[in-house]
Amino acid sequence: MNVHFVLHAPHAATAPHADRSVDPEEFPLDRAAHEALADAVLGDAPDPRADPQLVALQLAGAARVIAEDLRRAADRLPPHHGLRALTDMLLEATARATAPRPPADAARCARDLARLVRALYARLDRLATAVPAPVPAPVARAVG
Repeated sequence: MNVHFVLHAPHAATAPHADRSVDPEEFPLDRAAHEALADAVLGDAPDPRADPQLVALQLAGAARVIAEDLRRAADRLPPHHGLRALTDMLLEATARATAPRPPADAARCARDLARLVRALYARLDRLATAVPAPVPAPVARAVG
């Protein structure tokens, strides 16, 4: 069995729901895997066998996907809502943190991205309670 993962695609749509015609609820994020990876990176004893560059790429991809969902949730808020401004700041920080850059200290980069993934999920949870649920389209019924 061959399994392939997209680890780094800075200029491509990385989420299966990046196409707005697909419902994000149909393809939910693998939150447990993202959080487990972030916890492993930020834990007291990170695995010394783990490749920090690979982990950083995985976390950067996860951050981009979470940011796409966060943007969609923020777009449903009223224009001058306070959470929208805070979310915009976090999304700008995400764009800077996940932008391609020359190799540096990969372990430090992975830790920074793990913290970012945690912050993105925290903001997504906060928006989930503040964002009004989308109103379903009315269903046409035959009168008979």
